[in-house]
Amino acid sequence: MAGSPDMPYLNSLAQHYAVAANYYANTHPSIGNYFMMTTGQIVTNDDAFAGTVSADNIVRQLTAAGKSWKVYAESLPSAGYTGSDVYPYMKHHNPFAYFSDVVGGPGAANLLPYSSFAADLSAGNLANFVFILPNAKSDMHDCPSGMGGVCTLAEKQRYGDAWLQANLSPILASSAFTNGGLLIVNFDESYDTDKVNGGGHVLTVLVSPKAKPGYSSSTMYQHESLLRLMLEGLGVTNLPGAAASAPKMSEFFQ
Repeated sequence: MAGSPDMPYLNSLAQHYAVAANYYANTHPSIGNYFMMTTGQIVTNDDAFAGTVSADNIVRQLTAAGKSWKVYAESLPSAGYTGSDVYPYMKHHNPFAYFSDVVGGPGAANLLPYSSFAADLSAGNLANFVFILPNAKSDMHDCPSGMGGVCTLAEKQRYGDAWLQANLSPILASSAFTNGGLLIVNFDESYDTDKVNGGGHVLTVLVSPKAKPGYSSSTMYQHESLLRLMLEGLGVTNLPGAAASAPKMSEFFQ
């Protein structure tokens, strides 16, 4: 994605803010990467996994530290939904829907359709931690709507870039961002054939008023470092799984 002429918006963020240029996913397929960035463990490599995860996780630590959190998932059938895929919503891209801290408890109320995000943003009602999940047609996984399932990579990239611009621009203009917020754009895995360091090379952009402008790091990072960054950035010191020993990402900030 980096440098692609079909993703000018994402590349403009990368050029203006900070980029982890040597960032690798941990595994294939998607689900293990999402668990790594939220539990510090791969947990499973089965995208059809239907169990409940009781491992220490980001929800447990945020809650223990008194920090609020919400997930906004595009095409989620309803608030609090923790069931299986309802295409184009894909559960295996939403690790929060598996956690024992969420399933069947009050935490499920924090799983919201993405359509409710704009109202919370404009009302200044964002949680301390927000996880935004595009659906399979918006995240470049599948073809955009109206293409009948046949499209090129360039078409996926152009649609994904337009989605990012339309949905990230209001965030970057908000006080939640301008008052020291951090927005992370991350891809869960690379192409299936790219197995370097487990899950292949992916683009990770750190967008913040506190980020070093135009900064690019060659230090190797993986999803456990991202988990560490997200929690430590909110003052949480108890870090799940591999996050506790993962390299810090403090170099990206002034």
